Amino acid sequence: MVQFGYTMMTEQSGPKALVEDVVAAEEAGFDFSVTSDHYFPWLESQGHAPYAWSVLGAAAQATTRIPLMTYVTCPTTRYHPAVVAQKAATLQLLSDGRFRLGLGSGENLNEHVVGGGWPDARVRLQKLEEAVEIIKALLAGGYVTHHGTHFDVDNAKLWDLPDVAVPLGIAVSGDRSCEIAGRLADLVIATEPKAELLTNFERHGGGGKPSVGQLPVCYDTDRDAAVKRAHDQFRWSVGGWKVNSELPGPSAFDQATQHVRPDDIAQAVPCGDDIGQFVEAVRPFVDAGFTEVALVQIGGGHQKPFIDWAQEKLLPALRAM
Repeated sequence: MVQFGYTMMTEQSGPKALVEDVVAAEEAGFDFSVTSDHYFPWLESQGHAPYAWSVLGAAAQATTRIPLMTYVTCPTTRYHPAVVAQKAATLQLLSDGRFRLGLGSGENLNEHVVGGGWPDARVRLQKLEEAVEIIKALLAGGYVTHHGTHFDVDNAKLWDLPDVAVPLGIAVSGDRSCEIAGRLADLVIATEPKAELLTNFERHGGGGKPSVGQLPVCYDTDRDAAVKRAHDQFRWSVGGWKVNSELPGPSAFDQATQHVRPDDIAQAVPCGDDIGQFVEAVRPFVDAGFTEVALVQIGGGHQKPFIDWAQEKLLPALRAM
């Protein structure tokens, strides 16, 4: 049976609200949760970007059942992979084995803040592959020294390792990332419901492993208000990964999406409170073979009504698919 998750979207809520919302999502019966890891919001109208790892630590203490996961962390620029490994091990201990580490090649939006420029996609994937190998070595225990193409690690060791290993997920969008994920990851992550991504992941060693998708939604009893909010805060999402990974800040996303109409967003994102529309929006992920789908409710101040509605109506409808 497909599992359905809740997204703590750091771009649209402050740290305390994020923790309160995931507590409510756990009580509402969501199967798992994921957390974005941003330094900037996509658009200024979203208005937030707290440190995801502090939020996750608080969430680990405030919840008891719901699994936690980064969706996703870039371990190559803002963070050194040795530090990511330490953070993941610590969070697995704090959550009593409920954490999964989702990794990706990152976006210029978040990674530019430490300087050094933004490499092309080929180099970003090389760095991701090397970073994952370092993280896996440290999580396996013992001392690690590494002098590679992109990273150096000098006699590092994690002194607090969990008994339950941290599962590693890798975000994919093409053949090369699928090859890396199939060989190195315990699960695969994708934001598009493309069956070929899962097929390629399986072909490179990912057979039988979980696959986690994600879908933005905008619940509101007033559909027009939902469409307006989705356009205001989520029109960046129509740009596609090749664009979204390159733009440097919210003003660039605002400029790039100035011609996106509310109707364009309404066609891409289920808006309102029509259960059937939401179910049909999730169906492509299920049909493609995803084992898990995380929902993103658009609008930081609109989480509680969505969670209540999901508990009462949406989750039962999704589980009856």
